[in-house]
Amino acid sequence: MTRPKAVILVSVFALFFAAMAAWLAYSFLQQEVKSAKAAQPQRIVVAAVDIPIGTAITPAQLKVASWPKDSIPPGSARGIEAVANRVAIRPITGGDAVTEAKLKPRSGAPGAGFMTYVVPQGHRAVTVAVNEVAGVAGFLTPSDRVDVIVTTPVPGNEKENISKIVLENVPILATGQVTDQKEGKPVVVPTVTLDLVPDDAEKLVLSASKGSLQLLLRNISDSSHVDSKGATIGKVLYGSALPVKVATL
Repeated sequence: MTRPKAVILVSVFALFFAAMAAWLAYSFLQQEVKSAKAAQPQRIVVAAVDIPIGTAITPAQLKVASWPKDSIPPGSARGIEAVANRVAIRPITGGDAVTEAKLKPRSGAPGAGFMTYVVPQGHRAVTVAVNEVAGVAGFLTPSDRVDVIVTTPVPGNEKENISKIVLENVPILATGQVTDQKEGKPVVVPTVTLDLVPDDAEKLVLSASKGSLQLLLRNISDSSHVDSKGATIGKVLYGSALPVKVATL
């Protein structure tokens, strides 16, 4: 190979590698620019304070804060007005992003009922009608816990009733009222919605159909088991079952 050809060949290789180096440098810089843009914080709505489940969120409980763009949770709100007056369906810790998944759907949207979000997985919400006395004089509130007593005829002895605790330490999900008919006139009947596993829900429904229910309000810290065989009028009056009458000759 002559000297001029060798010089030309070396020059071509030099230009090629220089172009490759320039392209790699350009690609690297472009990637750095993209990464820098992705890391730039964006403004989203977060909880200014801890927000309990079931809260109708007010603007005072919210604030707008900077959040890394590449880690913004899906469904995050950009403006406080999009979140204010919505209901939290799960607890939101102060500083956490307020997302659609944490809010009750807007009116008319599928699943817009609030109670469906309150019932724990695998449990059922069961509503029973009570009177003012059976409902602890109206002092029951959501998150209280109660025992349930049923008063019903003794199986095999329909003339005698028994009162027995059939469910213990049951959480209250909600209280309310329904309109019923009594003597042909509409009356307001208090209701209590309880949180039960399916087996206990069956017991409650059967008890309500066979007898009358009474709710016993528990101390909030009392979760102890009650060992009771129930009470009959004989046990109340005599400390045992009614005396057996012995026939005389």
